[in-house]
Amino acid sequence: MSSLAALREGYEHFDPRAYLQNNYLPPRADFSSEEFVVPWKLRCLAETFATGEIHGHTLIDVGSGPTIYQLLSACDHFEEIVATDYLAVNREELGRWARGEPGTFDWSPFIQHVCKIEGRGEPWQEKERRLRSRLRRILPIDVHRPDPLGSPLRPPADALLSAFCLEAVSPDRAAFTRALTHVGTLLRPGGHVLLLGALGESFYLAGPARLPVVPLDAGAVREAVASAGLGLRELRVYAMPPALRTPVDDVDGVFFAHAQKPPEA
Repeated sequence: MSSLAALREGYEHFDPRAYLQNNYLPPRADFSSEEFVVPWKLRCLAETFATGEIHGHTLIDVGSGPTIYQLLSACDHFEEIVATDYLAVNREELGRWARGEPGTFDWSPFIQHVCKIEGRGEPWQEKERRLRSRLRRILPIDVHRPDPLGSPLRPPADALLSAFCLEAVSPDRAAFTRALTHVGTLLRPGGHVLLLGALGESFYLAGPARLPVVPLDAGAVREAVASAGLGLRELRVYAMPPALRTPVDDVDGVFFAHAQKPPEA
């Protein structure tokens, strides 16, 4: 069995609720200090979108998983957000949240925090409503295919966002780089790519699933971005403090990268 085939088999046991509990409840989802990892991630995204440079009609979120926090600042700058995931269970979880069904994960602390750091005095319920209204499609994706969505998106996306996906579904660094190259084909020339991902991580747990991760460092991220034909605009690194290291993974840190596809000549 190939490494990629083994990865796919492992994800058949992925439990979205266990994943959310492991990563998006305290201690990691602690909003009492900007020094904690979730506020750091939200601030990276908020500050980048606040420049006003990244905007357009369509943003594709690559490998959304069962989460929406990564889209909270983006939803103010795009008419349509397309969420994607390989797993039907994650797409179903997102669909339930988008429809406002009861019993879904409570993202209100995240939405309230983003409204606070964006500083516009907006009621958090309004941002929640806006994201739901702009999250119009939730599609299957396979980043290991040259055409990840199965058919080209027309017109291409103005921006891509991907959080904790590519390194978690690739058996090695070469596959990580190929996956980034594949998703780059969904983007128009001059479009932007925002990546959040794990550093130094070799596994994580999601219920009964123990899933391998490609251990990356900042240099590997830089090399992959360049090899995918993208220009790196910014790279930030967060070191996971001892208090946030838990048995659900062995992550050392988190990276945030902003890259851009070259414009057509």
